[in-house]
Amino acid sequence: MKRTVVWILGILTIGFGMLSTSDATPASAAVLSKRILCSTFPIYQITRNVTLGRDAVSVELMLPAQLGCPHDYALTPRDMQKLSQADVLIINGLDMEEFLEAPLRKARTKLRVIDSSTGIQDVLWYAEEHDNDHMHSKKISTGEKAAGHAHDADMHQHEGINPHLFTSPKMAAKLAMNIAAELAKVDPEGAAIYAKNARQYADKLNALADDFAALGKTVRNNRIITQHGVFDYLARDMGLEISAVVQAHAGQEPSAAEMLEIIRMAKEKKVAAVFTEPQYPARVGQTIARESGILTATLDPVATGPENAPLDYFETIMRQNMVILKETLGTR
Repeated sequence: MKRTVVWILGILTIGFGMLSTSDATPASAAVLSKRILCSTFPIYQITRNVTLGRDAVSVELMLPAQLGCPHDYALTPRDMQKLSQADVLIINGLDMEEFLEAPLRKARTKLRVIDSSTGIQDVLWYAEEHDNDHMHSKKISTGEKAAGHAHDADMHQHEGINPHLFTSPKMAAKLAMNIAAELAKVDPEGAAIYAKNARQYADKLNALADDFAALGKTVRNNRIITQHGVFDYLARDMGLEISAVVQAHAGQEPSAAEMLEIIRMAKEKKVAAVFTEPQYPARVGQTIARESGILTATLDPVATGPENAPLDYFETIMRQNMVILKETLGTR
């Protein structure tokens, strides 16, 4: 459900399902001190690449670099201090930063919010169906959502958007271009630098996306189980089938009944492997793999990283993921 926060910046309306500043009047470059705050580690890394060489700006990460996806995050006084000192806030969007809704109401009027996801098409939505005994989680595309879904009368369905665009190199390239375009409105003098950097970075990411797509066409078994919905966009790029997720909600372990259902399904569909994430304990995923008689391995969605990660950290980790996928799923 979208919630709308009306916030005075000239006149700026932020739809909190899809925050957008594209219609706001650009602020003068001379007015802003160019302190850019990024909500999450992936957005921070993309923004660092986009602003490379622009000395008039400083880029800071708001949340801890090792936090991961901040689905249930509560802001600290230090976070609030960073927010109060920033001139620009760049967010992931797609409801990732629901915890910022109340603080943004109280934010200084000069704070400019950039939603990196604005305008990106073909996002994925979760559909969670509840019956009397179990919860079933699946993903649906934008087109399927528009067409509606048929389900039994005894099923209750709840939907939510999948905000994890950053794990897909193809989508991350679009985030970079969006960030560059919006920063150019805030800082017109740096527009050429932002555009050049974003284009170069997007080219690298799209080349990486092509390599993932090529690998997806050669894997011997494309059916997998993942920790939660963080890899849905990458799986779509590669043509992988996510048969189940260990955690329907990130950080919430499945019940014994849900684990048994995943194990049954894994055997029935002849799933290749369970992939855990370094940001979460691997015990449940490993148990499911062992009881199903299938392989398990760890894939890193790069939701976290070192405080001073190199600019190519995303590409490096994702290429390591590519090796793991090839070794685990096998190739034809």
